[in-house]
Amino acid sequence: MTIKSDNRHLYLQVIDRLKKDIDKGVYKEKERLPSEFELSRQLGISRATLREALRILEEENRIVRRHGVGTFVNAKPLFSSGIEQLYSVTDMIRMAGMEPGTVFLSSTTHQPTDEDMDRFNCSTDDDMTIIERVRTANGDPVVYCIDKIPADLMPTSFTHQDRSIFSLLEENGGMYISYAVTHIEPAGYHEKVSPILGCEPETALLVLKQLHFDDKDQPILYSLNYFKADRFSFHVVRKRV
Repeated sequence: MTIKSDNRHLYLQVIDRLKKDIDKGVYKEKERLPSEFELSRQLGISRATLREALRILEEENRIVRRHGVGTFVNAKPLFSSGIEQLYSVTDMIRMAGMEPGTVFLSSTTHQPTDEDMDRFNCSTDDDMTIIERVRTANGDPVVYCIDKIPADLMPTSFTHQDRSIFSLLEENGGMYISYAVTHIEPAGYHEKVSPILGCEPETALLVLKQLHFDDKDQPILYSLNYFKADRFSFHVVRKRV
């Protein structure tokens, strides 16, 4: 099982070897790896080299190290999407071959915050409807969603059924979401969201903050979505200009 040396740095070879072992199922998802002492002995490398390889694998979200417990293989993301493609959460779950569902938490109406007035170019007299839900895939909670919509745009036929906000606005409000301006932020353990999504203490979250526009360039929806980072991955195609 020792590493066969080539011209690359040894820690890079260790990374490749461990990735191959994970992909082959030698180390299964959520399984604990051997101790640093045992793994370095098996690979025929120093513990310093192994630690550098494990550090990078953790940065790549392939493993997670739990202090005082051990190093574990992360589960592969079930959902992957190009961030340049605008899909609803419902569509993302369906494209992964899973059944989308919704756990409704609340729907309230509030005066707009300063940020809301900037986003929607509205005044303090224009109320905001705030919908709080958990989206599920085959019954498992995977995304915590907060959606803000100007109250006067909210379809009167709104119900708390398992529906995409995109579909609701289009079919019942006559508004088509054309594009969104998106900010992605990593987040650690969240006191409210992480327990709702059933996250382990070390499981990170990906927060997508999106302002959605219709085909007339009018902002109609602001969404704040917390994705389980061990279940979702986002990528972007960048072209040289």
